Amino acid sequence: MLTKTIRRQHILILTLCLVVLISSSYSADGNSAVDASFAPPDYLQQAASGVKTLQKWYAPSTGLYASPAGWWHTANSITVLANYERVSGSTAYNSVLANTFTAAQAAHTNFVNSYYDDDGWWALAWIDAYDLTGNIAYLSMAETIFAAMTGAWDTATCGGGVWWSTAKTYKNAIPNELFLTIAAKLANRTTGRASAGYLKWAQQEWTWFKNSGMMNARNLVNDGLTSTNPNACTNNGGNTWTYNQGVILGGLVELSKADQDPTLLPQAEEIATAAIANLSTAGSVLNEKSVSGGDAPQFKGIFLRNLMALYAAAPNPQYKAFAETNAASILANDRNAGSQFGALWQGPFDSADATRQTSALDALIAAAAMQ
Repeated sequence: MLTKTIRRQHILILTLCLVVLISSSYSADGNSAVDASFAPPDYLQQAASGVKTLQKWYAPSTGLYASPAGWWHTANSITVLANYERVSGSTAYNSVLANTFTAAQAAHTNFVNSYYDDDGWWALAWIDAYDLTGNIAYLSMAETIFAAMTGAWDTATCGGGVWWSTAKTYKNAIPNELFLTIAAKLANRTTGRASAGYLKWAQQEWTWFKNSGMMNARNLVNDGLTSTNPNACTNNGGNTWTYNQGVILGGLVELSKADQDPTLLPQAEEIATAAIANLSTAGSVLNEKSVSGGDAPQFKGIFLRNLMALYAAAPNPQYKAFAETNAASILANDRNAGSQFGALWQGPFDSADATRQTSALDALIAAAAMQ
């Protein structure tokens, strides 16, 4: 009789355990809870693997990444390493930053060449490296590069703005967006008269840029200006490249920190919303009009990098969802077995190089940072 009673108790205990186990698999609203095996990917872990793959294209002797990656692409790769370390807490690539700082100047002293947008990417890379390490030499280099860029500003054509190159034949979006961003970042990282000077440059650039005509009626930035008549420059209707929508976001975020202008973040949000709506596939995956050539595969990651900065300043669930959708699509549709990423985030995988890898890593790091 005692044995039967014990058996009944055991059965009752097992039944209660089973009920608890089953009920724990449901959320409070009665929907099935997410099983751990179906949890979102660990974007930071995937980025760590992708960064290791990226470094297979790195040449320590030159401090650069292998062709077809070029001069300005390496600056973006350095930025990605700094952002990965910042988000992950790793210091594994500090030596790479230091090596490139020294070795890459064999190609161009002080990282300055004949293209002002190239100069701008390097200035941003060294500001990010400074933020990560506190090494004042990196910040000083960014200031040196920016000083060179100020020589590109003139008012004789289009009433202001910086030229694309030393040839002074084209005024376009990207060097001016970079100029704005660098000036605002330097204003936020220096003090006294230096900070005030950088802030003045940033405000002057933004005043000119928003009135230049490069932003169209859809709140998207076209490539540049037609300046056949120097006194009547107009939007040239060029591509609305994704990176042109991205860099301006970072610039407006930094300027809003520097001067507390309440109009800047709403302007950035309008551009971000327009880009997400107009430059994505039906599945909300960012899509460049063309990824041919050596430059375009870099662009989409730059947008996600700057969307990450906007999200930190003005959190919006749409940005987080967009970053996660793009990162998940890259992992599911645009990588091979060697943790290499292609240029078509919606798939299929096309080919691998340091430029494509860096761009995709920007997206993974952004998704990880927004968690």
